[in-house]
Amino acid sequence: MNLSDPVKGFAAVAAALSGPPQQRHRWVLGVDDLHLLDATSALLLRQLMDAGVARLIGTVRTGEPVTEAVEALMGGDAVHRIDLTAFSKEQAHAVLRAALGGPVGQRTLRRLYTASGGNVLYLRELVLGALQTGALANDGEIWELTAGRPMGTPRLAELIDTRLAAADPQAGPALELLALVEPLALADAQQIVSFDVLADLEEAALVQVVTDRRRTAIRLDHPLYGEALRAATPDSRRRTLLLDQAARVEAYGARRRDDTLRLATWHLSATGTADPHLLIQAATLACHSHDYQQTVTLLQALPERHHTITSRLLRGEALTGVGDWRQAEAVLAEADAAATDESEIVAVTISRTFNLFMLADRTDEALAVNDASYRRLTSPASRRALRINEGTMHALSGQPALAVALLDDLEPDIHQAPDATAWLLGAMFRPPALAMLGRTTEAIAEAEHAYSVHLRANDLALAPHPAAQLISLALALTDAGELDRAREIGERAFNDLLTARTPVPRVWAAINLARAEWLAGHLTSARHWYAEAAALARTHHQPRALHPALVGLAATASLLGDIDAAAQAQSDAAVTRPTTDLGLFVGEERLGEAWLHAARGHQAQARTVLTDAAEAARNAGHVASEAVLLTDVARLHGAKEVVGRLTEIASICDGAFAPARAHLAAALAADDPGQLLDATKELQAVGADLLAAEAATASAAAWRRAGETRRAAAATQQAQACAARCKGARTPLLNAAETAAPLTPRQREIALLAAFGTSSKDIAATLHLSVRTVDNHLQHAYAKLGVTTRRELAESLGTTPTRRMT
Repeated sequence: MNLSDPVKGFAAVAAALSGPPQQRHRWVLGVDDLHLLDATSALLLRQLMDAGVARLIGTVRTGEPVTEAVEALMGGDAVHRIDLTAFSKEQAHAVLRAALGGPVGQRTLRRLYTASGGNVLYLRELVLGALQTGALANDGEIWELTAGRPMGTPRLAELIDTRLAAADPQAGPALELLALVEPLALADAQQIVSFDVLADLEEAALVQVVTDRRRTAIRLDHPLYGEALRAATPDSRRRTLLLDQAARVEAYGARRRDDTLRLATWHLSATGTADPHLLIQAATLACHSHDYQQTVTLLQALPERHHTITSRLLRGEALTGVGDWRQAEAVLAEADAAATDESEIVAVTISRTFNLFMLADRTDEALAVNDASYRRLTSPASRRALRINEGTMHALSGQPALAVALLDDLEPDIHQAPDATAWLLGAMFRPPALAMLGRTTEAIAEAEHAYSVHLRANDLALAPHPAAQLISLALALTDAGELDRAREIGERAFNDLLTARTPVPRVWAAINLARAEWLAGHLTSARHWYAEAAALARTHHQPRALHPALVGLAATASLLGDIDAAAQAQSDAAVTRPTTDLGLFVGEERLGEAWLHAARGHQAQARTVLTDAAEAARNAGHVASEAVLLTDVARLHGAKEVVGRLTEIASICDGAFAPARAHLAAALAADDPGQLLDATKELQAVGADLLAAEAATASAAAWRRAGETRRAAAATQQAQACAARCKGARTPLLNAAETAAPLTPRQREIALLAAFGTSSKDIAATLHLSVRTVDNHLQHAYAKLGVTTRRELAESLGTTPTRRMT
């Protein structure tokens, strides 16, 4: 282009790009970072846009200076401007899932979102950096970050350095100190730099001013600024800054509640040590705030000679809170041996038995420790505290009736209890025991009361976190048949525990959420939550939580048709099975095994597994779990065998779920289309969408067999509406709707086994039939379906064969 005459030059470029009149071209030009364009390029682009030769899609980074030429390029009626604001957490999750091709763990999502501040560019560079270093990996189900902070890419570091370089050099000390101690009181900041410098930093969007009650403070505008500043601050400089800030706060008298914790942390970071009294005070505050990792860090710095029973109890609580049960047991055993005061014995025993029982999978040892401590006590109040503690363990050991008996006279007011922690744990585990017995109305009321009390009395005990009470509430709501509310409460519990960084109860929050989604039939969501729980349990060494999470993964993957993943999860569950099952959902630990059999076409074996599991639940008094298992027997063409017992359970249990299950089994046993539609409405009311879809599907099939095509079509439409909320679900009752000609239950069972490549001889042995009978049923199935080979049979039934067939 001839720059001596830019007008002609621009016209020549436009003509060349547009092409001859009979073949006019219109280009789309993409320009990243428009603000970096030189004036000539900007003018050329404007000419091309005005001439209709090109459309421009460009980006401008917020806060960057723009030349007049670029400003002109960005103006005018023809320009459509979109201001891209920071992502919400939900938007970030959607983008991450799309980019990574799979779900992201909630802990990882929170870390990436917090680090990026929702900035899409920063988020991208953080993810790329984590992928390159292997810090972000997929465990087969979800994407998780390993320990440590996401570091990002060199490009991200350059972007952050460029932003920070725009600051006035005089602001350096304030920025360095902010990176180490933010938020920083405005009065403290003004002792380092002038108000004008701080105002310039705010105007440049490097800091923001925040108000907390009567205190005005400043903090960095983005979390990554702190990362970059800390990395660039020499150790000697960091030490000086921290000690100077500690001196300022100490000069004020350290009046704020969190000043003790901040002072201890600053001294420890600067010098590796701090005043022992200050460390204990700070650790107590951290533990009461459920920041267990910080508690561990503070007490590790406490010299051994300054440790007391109280400090060891603090440390043991914190070690349990981060999932390190071995070290927790060593610390708490020392405290137990040294304790002589009855209140100390009770406090240490409760913490020690919780650690042994919940984390270490040592039920007998935990009960023995509790019993030994009980014999050391003389006061009725102290002994009662340990009886409550025993009740909490029985509640989760498959003995709900015994647990309820031990916890039956739990005081309504925590201030009347012999021990606050014992009361909180008893109030937490009594509702699940009640729910197991079918007393869900009481369970819901007591869980709501326990949560309310815990919120008001959180300072009375170190553990558990108040949100852990919501796990019990969600469980009771699930068994009652209030599935929508159960999921809402479960998600609140999980998010509160995630914010508080308390991993042990968070695993169980995820498991209960997954179970609620499983019973609703929302299998994709259930699978995600089971995967979340499994990842957490592995990270924090919780075998008792890992096993039910893997079982749930196997069950959900089976019903989603992912048989390879289901088989792997079931295999992992068998390997990682704890010494004693927790007893929270007796019998349900066999759901993965049963549904994997069903997914492979072995419905008879699945029914046998489920029936045995239901018997175990019945023997333990777990009528809620027994109802879950017997309902699944009914779904696998065993309704006639279980309808009687499900009807009995419905008379025992309150809530709407048990009667709805019994009515479903009765309708399936009678093959009555009208009853099946009534069951569909009941199941929809409790939120059990998959069961409702199956009931409506069975109703449609029954109407079709009766020649009532209009009613069959209406039932089919209802089934499809319910199934739409259970995307990906593949169950025998739903699959039955996919065949044009109806098969009898026996024909379908044999056809499914054949479709998976099982020989007639093996089918006969499995179902205790003759080979001739099997072949006869197969021939009838072939005729009804219009197929001639087993491969065509598999395609007709919508199954995936596991071996070569002809």
